[in-house]
Amino acid sequence: MMVQFGPKKPESALPLSREEYSALADGSAANHKIFRSFRGGALGAVPPEIFKLRYEVYCLEYAFLRPEASNDGLEQDEYEECSTHFAAYASDETLIGTVRLVQPERAQCYPLELHCHLFAGHEMPPRHLMAEISRLIVRKGHRRQRADSLYGVPGAERREHDNWLRNLGRRAHDRESPMLLFGLYREMYRHSLASGIRYWLAAMERSLARSLQRMGFAFNAIGPQTDYYGAVTPYLLDLRRLELHLAQHNPALSAWFTEPAGNPHYRRHMPPLPE
Repeated sequence: MMVQFGPKKPESALPLSREEYSALADGSAANHKIFRSFRGGALGAVPPEIFKLRYEVYCLEYAFLRPEASNDGLEQDEYEECSTHFAAYASDETLIGTVRLVQPERAQCYPLELHCHLFAGHEMPPRHLMAEISRLIVRKGHRRQRADSLYGVPGAERREHDNWLRNLGRRAHDRESPMLLFGLYREMYRHSLASGIRYWLAAMERSLARSLQRMGFAFNAIGPQTDYYGAVTPYLLDLRRLELHLAQHNPALSAWFTEPAGNPHYRRHMPPLPE
């Protein structure tokens, strides 16, 4: 649900409430979350709580995967070692969100390639320049709206709809800010920039792709819709095009999104929210 004030905002505008917009301007929305990354190839480097949260969502909450197939309540697959894992923590160190970027070994397929078909004639970018967004999950109870839980849970949109409707009556400060998802995306972007990754792959519902496109994340369909835990479509995002689009159409989000990590002197310039 997009909260609007005054005239209708352009398609690239942030879907934030007045309070959330102000929090982004002074930095508090970003600062009350703790974001960390972990390289899967390092033995024991990925905290077990990441796999436990994935088990709770994929195996128990949505029953997409069989609980008995898990490793003692930890949801894992063959892509863990070739992934970089990102995690969002609340101020009390509770894990509230996670996602991974998968870069398979040369002999491996991307997870998306195992379940989706590509359009005839579509040429993928060089593999060493790509990574796939996978297992993007927000802990139940920290979801502001239905889309917040679904970017990494294919097919869950219809089930979450009723919960989302019931949640609309809650006060704004009781709902989790979308800055959680923006923060995870920013961490993936920073890692991609440092690692020479230019393209993101993702399998998602068309409605979610449209929501991301309205925010400037121009994911382009590269194949037809298919049944993969529900109806999803394979998409590709060029990060260089994303940078140009945000700089031209949403400079406020561009400045925040591309802010260098650990730079205390970086100044945010947020335009005033329309009355």
